[in-house]
Amino acid sequence: MSDSNTTEFTNPSTFILQGIPGLETAHVWMSIPFCTMYAITILGNFTILFTVKREPSLHKPMYYFLCMLAVTDLVLCTSILPKMLSIFWFNSREIDFSACLTQMYFIHCFSVMGSGILVAMALDRYVAICEPLRHSTILTNSVVAKIGLAVALRGGMLVLPHLFLARQWPYCRTKIILHSYCEHIAVVKLSCADIRVSSYYSLSVAFLVTGLDVFFITVSYTQILRAIFSLPTKDARLKTFQTCVSHLCVILVSYIPPLFSFLTHRYGHNVPQHLHILIANMYLLGPPMLNPVIYGVSTKQIRERLLRLFTHKSP
Repeated sequence: MSDSNTTEFTNPSTFILQGIPGLETAHVWMSIPFCTMYAITILGNFTILFTVKREPSLHKPMYYFLCMLAVTDLVLCTSILPKMLSIFWFNSREIDFSACLTQMYFIHCFSVMGSGILVAMALDRYVAICEPLRHSTILTNSVVAKIGLAVALRGGMLVLPHLFLARQWPYCRTKIILHSYCEHIAVVKLSCADIRVSSYYSLSVAFLVTGLDVFFITVSYTQILRAIFSLPTKDARLKTFQTCVSHLCVILVSYIPPLFSFLTHRYGHNVPQHLHILIANMYLLGPPMLNPVIYGVSTKQIRERLLRLFTHKSP
């Protein structure tokens, strides 16, 4: 009897996503900003991809990395929002066990990939400012492709153990996930096994990835700022710094919300659970929406290309 029960609980057929616990009656209203965010994310990132593809002057490493970030953001949002909106609109809370693990993998994998792309973009800015004469020979198309492949492999390989560990735990507690998506810890907490391996590995990856990526970005920008301040005129310093503004804004948007979420979980013991869930949603869904807006507004080449596209008159 115990063997059959163990087999049943080890591979549950479905989980139940709660949505935003405590705010179920407001789900329909809450769907409006989330749906708006998704629409802006899709429109903004596809606009970036279309603009870079159509404009030969944008076929440079900086914009190739920006396209990689756009694709990553699109996959990340699409992994979360369609199911979330189905919960809000149709009360469709059930999610297949395998689908839940797949969603978990995509969310964490593409989050790690996004962080790696920000490091690659910092490297591009470093070479462009500190080694301008060698930029085209250092960051060739093949090197950019290899960096992109390395970023993708790092994300895929580091997150894969999450999937294997989550699949092998026996799930003998409630099947209700107190979250709006299959977040790793929220899922494995439903196991009746000792999940310290999953918890420790998850924390190790988070600190290793974030720590190393922030370290490399900081080193890059330390060298960039030294090069900028060594320029002879104020106008030259300002013009050079402006090439980094959009990337710096994206870095702040990408790293500050997760830090705030971590601090809230660590020290905000009196913070309501629904607020924790909302913060977790915003730090994953906010950057994909804001990134194309930041680059579209602050990057002169993209802004000019978009203006030409929308103001072009057929003869």
